[in-house]
Amino acid sequence: MGHDHAHGTDSNRRRLALVIGIVFVVLLLEAIGAWLTGSLALLADAGHMLSDLLGLIVALTATVMAARPATDRATFGFQRTEVFGALINGLILLGVAGVVSVAAIARLMAPSESAVLPAPMLIVAIIGLAANIAGMLLLRPAAAGSINMRGAYLEVLGDALGSVAVIVAAISILITGFAQADAAASLVIAAMIVPRAFVLLRDVVRVFSQSTPADTDISEIRRHLLGTDGVVDVHDVHVWAITSGAHVFTAHIVVEATVLAQGTDALLDELSGCLSKHFDVAHSTFQLEPTEHAEHEDHQHR
Repeated sequence: MGHDHAHGTDSNRRRLALVIGIVFVVLLLEAIGAWLTGSLALLADAGHMLSDLLGLIVALTATVMAARPATDRATFGFQRTEVFGALINGLILLGVAGVVSVAAIARLMAPSESAVLPAPMLIVAIIGLAANIAGMLLLRPAAAGSINMRGAYLEVLGDALGSVAVIVAAISILITGFAQADAAASLVIAAMIVPRAFVLLRDVVRVFSQSTPADTDISEIRRHLLGTDGVVDVHDVHVWAITSGAHVFTAHIVVEATVLAQGTDALLDELSGCLSKHFDVAHSTFQLEPTEHAEHEDHQHR
């Protein structure tokens, strides 16, 4: 199992490294194309790709950092690197969307001042779409088995949709001469960027504030634990995330005196196994208490 996991991690790193190279080349191509053609849509898509490039680098870094062992200074390891990267990525996305939106509105209000070369714009966008499809094909096999890789896959999918918007705008300009299609496409790309930025920042705030993960139901966890033989009560429950998919759980477990007298190894194994199997909790800590102790304990957190 250890060998298979290591092999999968190495494969994921290679896939990510290849896609990062593809995205970087296309980013340069779109930035140069935007400068040469005057296309705001290409510039918007290049900004989108810059953010996605950072996201892919964060994903690659996360696979490396997550493999590092915990230390006395980083007792949970280095998985939260991913969260700091998501914070930077979200802020960049909002900045790109804001700049592009302002420029697009200005062009829509004064269309005569903007000249776009649709033919080279179309060629660059088609190359970008082809590269994004190649990246998606590289990442898709690993996306089903890893949250990190699934996030990277969605990054490239977003780039592909941006390229489609640029292609539609270029074709519209070629056929109809409607130059404002470029500004309209850039607004569409900005509209795709903003929701993702807010989702990223919302998840960052949730992790940093140590809120209960959105997919975790504490009452359901308590019900499962209370179903364990010998468990009388569960209180002072805390659940938070180190990073996405890495949940931490602590609780006080009131148990019958006979269970404590017989030893707690089996009970602890059953409790941690329950959380790992049903709720995907990476780290669990239990404070076992006899009933007489729980009766006089000050419960500040239920």
